[in-house]
Amino acid sequence: MKCCSAVLVAVAVSAILLPGCKQSGSSTSGGALIGIAMPETHVTHWVKDGATLKAEAEKRGYHAEVQFGDADQSIQNRQIQTLLGLDAKLLIVGSVSADVAPAIAEAAQKKTVVIAFDRLIQNSADYDYFITFNGDKIGVLQGQSLVDALGLENADPKAPKSLALFAGSITDANAFSFYDGAMSVLNPYIEKGVLKVIGPYPKTSADRDAFGKIATGWQSSTAKNLMDNLLKNEAKNITLNAVLSPNDNIARAIIDVCRTDAKYKGNLPLVTGLDGEFESMMLVKSGEQLCTVFKNTTQLSEAAIVLADQILKGQTPDIPGAYLAEGPLEKLGDTGKKVVKTYLIDPVLVTKENINVPVDAGFYTASESEALR
Repeated sequence: MKCCSAVLVAVAVSAILLPGCKQSGSSTSGGALIGIAMPETHVTHWVKDGATLKAEAEKRGYHAEVQFGDADQSIQNRQIQTLLGLDAKLLIVGSVSADVAPAIAEAAQKKTVVIAFDRLIQNSADYDYFITFNGDKIGVLQGQSLVDALGLENADPKAPKSLALFAGSITDANAFSFYDGAMSVLNPYIEKGVLKVIGPYPKTSADRDAFGKIATGWQSSTAKNLMDNLLKNEAKNITLNAVLSPNDNIARAIIDVCRTDAKYKGNLPLVTGLDGEFESMMLVKSGEQLCTVFKNTTQLSEAAIVLADQILKGQTPDIPGAYLAEGPLEKLGDTGKKVVKTYLIDPVLVTKENINVPVDAGFYTASESEALR
């Protein structure tokens, strides 16, 4: 792991081990307390997001406390209760799962404002704000990248391209948005017969049984097991042309498994990704991973604090670079119990051709940026 990330993870781990205690380095400036609850540390962007949210809040004169939930909802709920006990006036929550709802209900009872961060808090009517990236567009970008790379517009049904499908978590509404966005692009080609799915095929995420069979829970170990099983069974006598992967962590796991199969030596399938993680960006640069979708989470974190600041000041939200979800996009804020105000930022597809985009956005360390140039 990179030096800077290692430091951030070390801070995160201390928060996990001491969920009821203040994290060292808290701001001593005046202002209300903003509590920040992030779900985990094994996905790099959550660690970066926690650090950026804290820094942006303190820049505006707020106190800020960051907690990481170790991908365990019971831990995160206790951390949220701790933050409420410290009299947090506003919580920014990247939830582990829908089981965060009881903690959000406690926040509502204390009249503490809650902003769902990058993950919709499902099955709750106890909060009003959600800020994230346009999840439908993320999936559309992933699906279209495969269409273009496979040349599906001119493909022959007599020689269909083969595709395996992977998804995120059954507890994460983002996973449904990403998948459905991608399949809205891919399904027409499957129906035309120029693209053939190998393995489970949920036409949409609404097919929960089939979706569960391709869901990884965002865990690379689960993705490796699913891919290994696929290569030993349904894809044993087939060379996959492409794999729809929901993020970079899963993409690298899929690629690692393919490298162990002789028929993929020098002939890896086209694999999508998400998050612009440095390790996957290097794979995109080398051509081993087709693409990633860059979510400028620094921009998202800054926008979340702008939103928090405006809410606490009683102002009408007006966030540079973000827009209110309206019309068909309102569904992105449907918790199942209410539709919350949802602010969106657009993602960017990154391939070898525009690998400079996240680099120019200052998303990496100096050494990483140099390696990608």
